[in-house]
Amino acid sequence: MAVGLESPPPLAPVTGVRLAAAAAGIKKDGALDLALLELAPGSQVAALFTRNAFCAAPVILARRHLQRTAPRYLLVNSGNANAGTGEQGLADARACCQAVARAAGCAPEAVLPFSTGVIGEPLPLAALTGAIPDLVRTLDADGWLAAARAIMTTDTVPKGASRRFELDGRPVTLTGIAKGAGMIRPDMATMLVFLATDAALAPAQLHACLQDAVARTFHCITVDGDTSTNDACVLAATGGSGVAVPAGSAAQRRFQEELEALCGELARAVVRDGEGATKFITVEVRGGRTEAECRQVAFAVAESPLVKTACFAGDPNWGRILAAVGRAGLPQLDIAAVRIHLGQVCLVRDGGRAPEYEEAQGAAAMAGPEIHIRIELGRGQACTRIWTCDLSYDYVRINAEYRT
Repeated sequence: MAVGLESPPPLAPVTGVRLAAAAAGIKKDGALDLALLELAPGSQVAALFTRNAFCAAPVILARRHLQRTAPRYLLVNSGNANAGTGEQGLADARACCQAVARAAGCAPEAVLPFSTGVIGEPLPLAALTGAIPDLVRTLDADGWLAAARAIMTTDTVPKGASRRFELDGRPVTLTGIAKGAGMIRPDMATMLVFLATDAALAPAQLHACLQDAVARTFHCITVDGDTSTNDACVLAATGGSGVAVPAGSAAQRRFQEELEALCGELARAVVRDGEGATKFITVEVRGGRTEAECRQVAFAVAESPLVKTACFAGDPNWGRILAAVGRAGLPQLDIAAVRIHLGQVCLVRDGGRAPEYEEAQGAAAMAGPEIHIRIELGRGQACTRIWTCDLSYDYVRINAEYRT
């Protein structure tokens, strides 16, 4: 059960975007498993993809298509990753793009394919392509939530959010959906994320906005330390509102703030819905020499199985946090300068247990569904914040039974 997370309310339509979802029979339970997003002509698209060397066939093909023409359609299937499938996987991904092209009347290169699910299994091509004509016929501006459901795998709730704001006194909409619950440790963006705005931005400007937002949000989460073969994050700007965003302007700065806020909401939703999660954990590291070393410490703590299982049990076993900080690999770390807190409770100071600390205080700080771990390194001014979740019995069960 997701930690403090429910299915989102209806999402705001974005002028120039239509969506549809279908149950193509890829998933065994008959759930929605195929989504199509249509972008108005003239839309600009920026995308980030996984750096996993075994990147999936749709990732390879989407990168190629982005270099050739402006995307008009995004096709997303769940239940099958089409990864580790060699040349046949690439051929199947191309066939999917060709099927959309025939039904929608566009070039195959104007279609970007995305897949998520089990790795190493051939794509059920006939079922997938057979559903595409109906998807094209049922495209609708209000199809965001159905699409969010169609891209889910082990997610327990669909993830989506919208923001409406003004740029230079004129209304703009930004809406996004995401999927992801396991195999979460971003190395570019994360999982599958699709964002769209009706503002108009130039291609380089759009890409820069996406990179900056991802660095501060999706790059700051981890569920289990694994980077997927299929990760992708896409931002489309249709210009349908008629509001142009000049590069370097106050309007761009406001847009960047709203984009980062939306991405942050979706990133935290992924962690809250982490496989088997019962606790939402914030790991904050302050006082580092650089942000990079703060991240090094934060991820060492956030991805420690011992820290994560202690959080699941509500056990303030602070020695596990101390050990993770110590093995993070910072050169010349002065342990006497390090402070470790659970919430407002100081656990560690001057190289050991804080004299005033009592076990009951630590237990109280870990009793609720949200846990805040704060680490002061005492060696500089840099800081960072990472979001993660606990490691429960259900995480093991979900992944042990994933293919059965």
